[in-house]
Amino acid sequence: MKIIICLDDKNGMLFAARRQSRDSALCERVIGLSKGSRLYMNEYSAKLFSDYSDQIYVDSDFLSKAPETVSCFVENTDISPFIYQIKNVIIYRWNRVYPSDVKLDTQSLLKNKTPQCVTDFVGSSHNKITEEIYIL
Repeated sequence: MKIIICLDDKNGMLFAARRQSRDSALCERVIGLSKGSRLYMNEYSAKLFSDYSDQIYVDSDFLSKAPETVSCFVENTDISPFIYQIKNVIIYRWNRVYPSDVKLDTQSLLKNKTPQCVTDFVGSSHNKITEEIYIL
């Protein structure tokens, strides 16, 4: 399973049960990663990808139902029960610090791995978004 997640510079994911930020160029890039198969996510994330409804699979229990070959976009779902099924992680960094009360434990997830690839790109609302690709 491939997990795709957005984080700030301190691994923040959410604040007051809401996403920290959003970017339409990032959504296009994420959809491009899953060409040939659907991008799995829950209803909360599906709002970000409303322009791509034919390319996404939406289910409240999407991580349990995801085949090992698909990508899963995670924003507000606990991935810890699935940590041993995760083979790849793509982190998009906002390159700033937002208020957050939910953080991703990157140490447990990435096990001190270094990214295989790091790419910066210009988003629609952010001058710089960094894509980090990890193979676990």
